[in-house]
Amino acid sequence: MEAERRRAEALDAADPLTALRGRFLLPDGVVYLDGNSLGALPAHVPAVLDDVVRRQWGTDLIASWEAGGWWTAPERAGAKVARLVGAHPDEVVVTDSTSVDLFKVLAAGARLRPGRARLVVEPGSFPTDLYVAAAVADLLGLQLDRVAPADLAAHLAAHGGDVAVVAYSHVDYRTGELLDLPGLTALAHRAGALSCWDLSHSAGALPVGLAEHGVDLAVGCGYKYLNGGPGAPAYLVVARRHHGALTNPLPGWTGHARPFAMEGSYEPAAAVSRMRSGTPPVLSLLALDAALDVLQDVDLAALRARSLSLTGLLVELVGAHVPSLRVVTPRDPARRGSQVSLAHPQAQRVVRDLAARGVVGDFREPDVVRLGVAAPYVTHADVVTTVERLREVAP
Repeated sequence: MEAERRRAEALDAADPLTALRGRFLLPDGVVYLDGNSLGALPAHVPAVLDDVVRRQWGTDLIASWEAGGWWTAPERAGAKVARLVGAHPDEVVVTDSTSVDLFKVLAAGARLRPGRARLVVEPGSFPTDLYVAAAVADLLGLQLDRVAPADLAAHLAAHGGDVAVVAYSHVDYRTGELLDLPGLTALAHRAGALSCWDLSHSAGALPVGLAEHGVDLAVGCGYKYLNGGPGAPAYLVVARRHHGALTNPLPGWTGHARPFAMEGSYEPAAAVSRMRSGTPPVLSLLALDAALDVLQDVDLAALRARSLSLTGLLVELVGAHVPSLRVVTPRDPARRGSQVSLAHPQAQRVVRDLAARGVVGDFREPDVVRLGVAAPYVTHADVVTTVERLREVAP
């Protein structure tokens, strides 16, 4: 594959975003294609965490809640996430886990549409999304409708007047398919329902445009393409127009209008800060806050173009050189996230053997090899190396 490698090296040399790789700490000799599960470590984060632990916690102690900016970190990090998902800075707060945040926004969204008794979810969503939606539906006495995106228009034509929220994942976690966020959001709005999106597999990988497309609610994790580290806190998004009527189903002291007054009754804070609940996990929160700086000066359209070039090359070369693998991810760039999923009857073994040869991907039941392509640190040359290794383990 010498010709393919020369072409890949030329593409890397011509793309100024190839230099982003230097912002991350990656093991020598490893092609890391699991950024859709755990992003790589930004090079400056260890020093930030060392300062947080040794000086802010170790020396400044309790004063760091103010002097170190601990108290305002959920909103500060939220504003950085807002740039990456196309929201307004006061619409995003970093708090809790994706599961907890999804519970919050689904319950809050249903309350914003009183009298509507249906909650729509995608049948193939990440399992936690389905579990949480079912729990919200049970708690609020709603009917849970599992509706594929292709069937949403017909479902809303029949039942739209009774649908409170339509909740989908922007990118399918198994196949890497990118859903039509603008179109599906518009369908929900025409029926009078709210739209809710899980951005865990799209934020930091491609432009999302929440405000541009009028999305009402969203959630996402901090440890995939946002590179916030294992167990990094998640974020939630609520459009400004809903802030006045928004109620947090898990109210806590940090979301109070006057948290340090320790009042016996709850009065919500302004804007999206009212969706805070308990004390934030400061160490992981500040790691995420620092990690988000890696992408703040990056043109997301250019990052998306690089991602499509990388995934397109991977799809092309697998098709040409590894016939035992079936490409599951859509070949149409407009329908592709930032991963390539491949089907193989021995997928788990393929992933294990790849890792033994220095290419790290992951496996999803029943037969999917997932290769997450994080454009800031994956190169076209990495793609060629991956296909060479795939030829060895899946001839």
